[in-house]
Amino acid sequence: MRLEHEAAAMMQQGLLAQLLECGVDKDEAIALLPQIELCLTLPAVDAWQTLTRDLLQPHHPFSLHLLLYELTFAEGDSQQWNSQQGSPPAWFPTREQIEATHIAALMRQLNFRSYPELHAWSVQNRAAFWSLIIERLGIRFRQPYTQLVDLSHGIESPDWLVDARLNIVESCFQAAEDAPAILAQSENQPLNRWTYGELKALANRVANGLIDLGMQPGDAVAIDLPMTAEAVAIYLGIIQVGGVVVSIADSFAAAEIATRLRIAKAKLVFTQDYIQRCGKLLPLYAKVIEAAAPPAIVLSRDSSKPTASVRLRPGDFPWPDFLSSNERFDPIPAQPAAHTNILFSSGTTGDPKAIPWSHTTPIKCATDAHLHHDIHPGDILAWSTNLGWMMGPWLIYASLINRATLAIYDGAPTTREYGEFIQNAGVTMLGVVPSLVSAWKASHCMHGLDWSAIRAFSSTGECSNPQDMLFLMALANYKPIIEYCGGTEIGGGYITSTLVQPCAPASFTTPALGLDFIILDADHYPANKGEAFIIPPSIGLSTELLNQDHHRVYFGEVRRQETEANLKLSRSPSPPTPTPLRRHGDYIERFPNGYYRVCGRVDDTMNLGGIKVSSAEIEQVVSRVSGIQEAAAIAFSPPNGGPSQLIIYATLAPQTQQTQTELKAAMQTAIAHQLNPLFKIHDLVILDALPRTASNKIMRRVLRECYG
Repeated sequence: MRLEHEAAAMMQQGLLAQLLECGVDKDEAIALLPQIELCLTLPAVDAWQTLTRDLLQPHHPFSLHLLLYELTFAEGDSQQWNSQQGSPPAWFPTREQIEATHIAALMRQLNFRSYPELHAWSVQNRAAFWSLIIERLGIRFRQPYTQLVDLSHGIESPDWLVDARLNIVESCFQAAEDAPAILAQSENQPLNRWTYGELKALANRVANGLIDLGMQPGDAVAIDLPMTAEAVAIYLGIIQVGGVVVSIADSFAAAEIATRLRIAKAKLVFTQDYIQRCGKLLPLYAKVIEAAAPPAIVLSRDSSKPTASVRLRPGDFPWPDFLSSNERFDPIPAQPAAHTNILFSSGTTGDPKAIPWSHTTPIKCATDAHLHHDIHPGDILAWSTNLGWMMGPWLIYASLINRATLAIYDGAPTTREYGEFIQNAGVTMLGVVPSLVSAWKASHCMHGLDWSAIRAFSSTGECSNPQDMLFLMALANYKPIIEYCGGTEIGGGYITSTLVQPCAPASFTTPALGLDFIILDADHYPANKGEAFIIPPSIGLSTELLNQDHHRVYFGEVRRQETEANLKLSRSPSPPTPTPLRRHGDYIERFPNGYYRVCGRVDDTMNLGGIKVSSAEIEQVVSRVSGIQEAAAIAFSPPNGGPSQLIIYATLAPQTQQTQTELKAAMQTAIAHQLNPLFKIHDLVILDALPRTASNKIMRRVLRECYG
């Protein structure tokens, strides 16, 4: 008995020492010690729920959160959590929380007892699923569809909402006119509130202004603006008149702006004199001019001065002169497949893929928000993005079609002011990219803020790191993170999480409702680790590209595999899958507990800071740096997960005098000026020669495998 008492005392002293090492004040550590010890005697799930509900607080050092998480789910626990299972869940929904979700309501409506039953039904009865979702969302039609989907031209080319006529903007204004549509703030400015009625009035003024300029349905109009309330109104106004938005990120260099304007054949561009980041004014209109843009409508960064503070080119319009005074407009109905938006996503060639969205794509955006993010009327959604990336348009539709509110901040999201905006706006769903969370964790800039209004986070754009995601959950007293992965060509996600399943940091729980995918290994056998192939059709999946062969990009390379893969499927325990399979390019691992982890890309594209870019685009820029003979760009995925890192391999030109440090700096400058300043080189590796195939192609796969 004495030995047991001494052993217990030693364990207690050891735990106290660990608490002190975490930075906990000694008096507080002594007070916490018996509570922690008691919790650790419980089963792991009960222990963690008690710790996060009754003990751990956002003000505690994150090292304490991490310590208790690791102790709770230590090796040898009855739950048997280990590296083969992925991260243990850090949030478990209560029965009350589950019953309050849209997914639970849908399950009750369809009389399903489990989420897997619902998902299976949604992919086996796609027409019934999408018809039901369209009804739940209240999508407005001028002329109803006679058939949900026509597959007579093949699964690769579905015809959705046959015979229907609609303008998706009408479905964005179903909330009461006095309900909040947008909460907007710029750096060092007060928070502004826009009602649905005010947003609609401005969108109508934009639409009438475009009509006054002679715009016709099908005309392409670019938006190169930060994410502001005016940008949202412009986006909706263009689509109302039957126009096609050309999405351009405000961080792009002039050459990248020019490329997108050229591919989309834009006839007009909305832009701004300057953007402000961390107190610095960065020219935007000047980049548009350098890109030889078509006529521009120019807004002012300073809302108190409606006219831009720059001299305009002949033929360009100040924002106040362009706006119509007419606040009424009847949206022009169109066929469901009519283009509404051209977005860009890097492939494996120099030019980015130009992906058209139609009037049906927003249904996918709103569906993922409705079901997987559980957005209800009155919710407040924030995501640090802009209209140049798919999450900008996604956020508009996810919020407005669900009668919720956008919370948009025009400024740097790495600052405490951004965190205060999230707090003051009462954000209930906060979207992030993992590299942003890493920056918050390193700077401690969000410490002490009240994020208690947040019901859920969502993470997309990059691979997540479990520790960083646990840190994010801790900022809001352990709210779940919806891991969400998809793409511009999907209109949303194909793999995601839900609020009816436990949330494990950096892990996905399910294919998206209405979609399914299969994992194939290098030999095209079904596997638990390998390349993800989407099983079409689904609303949201692209059916065309402006500047490439859509079938070749997504189906052509898979076609040779289909028969063999499906024969192998028929001999496996997996159910048969329809053909053809659609390539997406993600490398995925499925854990024994059924959860998933996305491990990066299998092709020559990469996600840097949440932005998709091809190796070829980066190589074209850095290869022109003086002293470089040839270069190859890869994305390195850290072994423990987390955002990809940009690695450049290079061979040197004869008589090169620059050092490796000088060459790396020159490459970084070139990337910032010609592509995007957000792309940061992690490492430069000098080689005598780059590995090549027999046909002289660079073997980037070999470089990825060798690095680190």
